[in-house]
Amino acid sequence: MIVSSFSKEYGIRLSHELKRMKWREFSSLVSGLGPDTALGRVVAIRAETDPEVIKNFSDSQREIYHAWRTKKAKDVPEEKMEEALEQFRTMFINLSGGGNYREE
Repeated sequence: MIVSSFSKEYGIRLSHELKRMKWREFSSLVSGLGPDTALGRVVAIRAETDPEVIKNFSDSQREIYHAWRTKKAKDVPEEKMEEALEQFRTMFINLSGGGNYREE
């Protein structure tokens, strides 16, 4: 994806240019890839937050989106997961009337 994106965006044959390219230049070029490149499209899909756009994803876009979210969920530290679960528990208690909840 990176190679084809560099070719499309910059006309660069990355396999030849990478040997001479400094990391800073490579990073700048990657960050400048447009949304009409293969990598740009994947990044846009992964970053989408609009539920209406996500609802209208094609099957392949949905697969990219869900694979990324699954990977990100696995990267969440146990401590953060426990914190999030506690926040959900509190939210549901408050939504259900709150005060009568007892932990058993």
